[in-house]
Amino acid sequence: MRKTLTALVATTALATPAIAENLSVVGSWSSLPLHKQYEAPFWNEKLPAASDGKLTVELTTHNQMGLGLGDIYPLLGQGVYDVAMTVADYAVADAPELEGLDVPLLALTADEARAMVDAARPMVADIYRDRFNSHVLAIAPYPPQVVFCNHEIAGLDDLQGLKVRASGRMTAKLLEALGAEGVNVSFSEVPGALQNGVVDCAVTGAGSGYSAGWWEVSTHLLPLPLGGWDSVVTAVNLDKWNGMDAGTQALITAEAKAGFEDPAWASAQDALVNDIACLTGNGDCPAGDSRSMVLVEASDADFTKARDILTSEVLPDWAERAGGDWAARWNASVGQVVGVEIK
Repeated sequence: MRKTLTALVATTALATPAIAENLSVVGSWSSLPLHKQYEAPFWNEKLPAASDGKLTVELTTHNQMGLGLGDIYPLLGQGVYDVAMTVADYAVADAPELEGLDVPLLALTADEARAMVDAARPMVADIYRDRFNSHVLAIAPYPPQVVFCNHEIAGLDDLQGLKVRASGRMTAKLLEALGAEGVNVSFSEVPGALQNGVVDCAVTGAGSGYSAGWWEVSTHLLPLPLGGWDSVVTAVNLDKWNGMDAGTQALITAEAKAGFEDPAWASAQDALVNDIACLTGNGDCPAGDSRSMVLVEASDADFTKARDILTSEVLPDWAERAGGDWAARWNASVGQVVGVEIK
């Protein structure tokens, strides 16, 4: 009888499916292509399928939750949700060293930007572990952060004296050094700010600006990447991560790279070309109707001037704010990739 009961228990245990691991996930801006094309399909479909149903996901976004942008990663570290992704620059008030991930003007192509990100990844991993009690799963790009103006401009010098919404702290420092006034306006408030003259110009990704209708309230587009690539970091709460078995960790790591990060980077370069075409009418627009913004071609002199200010003023200023050995670590990693050294 005891043998029969033992066999029955063993058979029942084998027949009972393992309890699924549920992940509460907070994505980036719900209206933008990165979330629609890559984040949502990955978390809602690809990862659960790859896990054979062992991982389930409840996905929302930080704007749908009404979270303060600076609160997204601290709340992740506290375990309010399991996974979060948003622009790294939103977290620099708590982690100024994180600004070294997304430096303006150093990467002009998606391949160059990814090389920078890969070089910075060990630093970023340490920052998220120590500052936000989290483990980095992926770093994906928005397209290069370019300049939308509701003001006539012909080049970089024409930004002098204008009020410009920056996409991050380094960009704000760069704009101020160029003679513009950096203004802090959240992404969702930019159209009203442009329309009402609160700002004359604003920096964001070309595709983001197209999707959000910035072309309705701006006239000129300067496609110089004054805001870098606005890297979006995906991280998981460290306690949640450490509570997973090694197999689950390996699965999530591999799938996040192959099913989310790699595809997002692969489309980034073509996205810029297509987005500029959509905004200006110069070329075919695969995303919808073309608009008629004036395309302002950045000159070599514009680029050289901005790059000189970046290396002589903006990066040294960041090194001082970050403190510690962050400048040395940046020089030995990202700096080696881009050929720039912070003195």
